[in-house]
Amino acid sequence: MYRFFVPMKKIPRTTHQQKQVHVVHGKPIFYEPNDLKLARQKFMANLARYIPDEKITGKIRLMIKWCFDSNGKYPDGTFKDTKPDLDNSVKLLQDCMTSLGFWEDDRFIVSLIVEKFWSDIPGIFIQIEVVNDELG
Repeated sequence: MYRFFVPMKKIPRTTHQQKQVHVVHGKPIFYEPNDLKLARQKFMANLARYIPDEKITGKIRLMIKWCFDSNGKYPDGTFKDTKPDLDNSVKLLQDCMTSLGFWEDDRFIVSLIVEKFWSDIPGIFIQIEVVNDELG
């Protein structure tokens, strides 16, 4: 099992779904707007120090706990029920971890547990576990 906490005062709220498209000579061209590029750069820079010495192989259970700054307005550890949506947040983080070499491909993630909280210490808790084919 591999786990770490990435302290991050301002967690990017930009999601992978915010890619844009424009048409050039009748062909769609996809691109990342600046805020998405900046979010990707921030994740890559903050995750780089946690890259494992060797790529994690096998079937992976990935647990992500987004800990958003409570600013003293919410009790530490309470669930966050405001944007960004969890399902939109995960893709960019997984893509960054794949690009950095945490694993060969994110298709090996067979179990995904994602939660978001208000926290006095903002950041992202990540746990990566290799699992077998048995249930549980």
